[in-house]
Amino acid sequence: MIATGGSMSNEPTERIHVPVLLGEVLEAFRGLSPTGEPRGWVVDGTVGAGGHARALLETFPGLSLFGVDQDPDVLSHARDSLAEFGPRVRLCETRHSQLYPRLAEAGVGPVVGFLLDLGVNSLHFDRPERGFSLQSDGPLDMRMDTTRNRTAADIVNRWDEEDLADLFYYEGDERHSRAVAHAVVEARARVPFARTVPLADVIAQAVGGARGRIHPATRCFQALRRAVNEEGEELRHGLRVAERCLAPGGRLVAITFHSLEDGYVKKFLQERAREGCWQLVNKKPLGPGAAERRANPRARSALLRCAARLAPTAGRGGQSWDDDPEEGA
Repeated sequence: MIATGGSMSNEPTERIHVPVLLGEVLEAFRGLSPTGEPRGWVVDGTVGAGGHARALLETFPGLSLFGVDQDPDVLSHARDSLAEFGPRVRLCETRHSQLYPRLAEAGVGPVVGFLLDLGVNSLHFDRPERGFSLQSDGPLDMRMDTTRNRTAADIVNRWDEEDLADLFYYEGDERHSRAVAHAVVEARARVPFARTVPLADVIAQAVGGARGRIHPATRCFQALRRAVNEEGEELRHGLRVAERCLAPGGRLVAITFHSLEDGYVKKFLQERAREGCWQLVNKKPLGPGAAERRANPRARSALLRCAARLAPTAGRGGQSWDDDPEEGA
């Protein structure tokens, strides 16, 4: 994603549209061809404002790109950014859980690359009305796909204390999750939460400590965002679709910003590699160098994993678009 990361800083100047681990992404796809000039289609499953997509199209003239985003506002930025590439680009508004039939309808192929950059887009933080920002008050929404029914306010005001504590702990790595959940339940009994800043203030008081570079409510807001958008489940769908649509030798590149996400990508690829579906290109994840961490602090938690799709074996991982992408995953 563009200028993304697992945390939200108090520094507004950090909201710069910078593709994370760009050099590593380009190098991963350069390996598709012995000459370093790959040809075919790349599916960008998190196209965002088009930062990685633009770099791929500029660097590799033989590539075309099918870009996906579930947020129509974000997708409009990609459409503007990538318009100059004409028929080499197709864009689609959809979630990973709905992607498989969209690819079948589009008829793109061969698919030689699949990119997943799973951080939240900085464009969301720039629009307080979307409900992602801790710094500017807005409605407690957090939906990337605004057709979803459940908002962050629904979770905060309706889930019981134990479920909220588990959410903040497992999806946000918040050590004070039980204290936060208790404070939220007590506060909502007086006035239900409808805006971001009042919730952030309650969480900050429950967590305690002075506000540093990272806002005390960052981890809990991250957990709410992940729950609203079902990010874990969408990731699982994305990996399954990548396995089905990639041609033999094609590469999956996944960039994560959260330990749960990286852990799932690692487990998926390792298990499927043992079954003969993937070859791990880098057994250990790649992270940003010191220069990138200084230039783009939101990149500091980014991890990149790359794997090459092996030729499918009988009965598993076939290339037919008529197969169910959930089978065998």
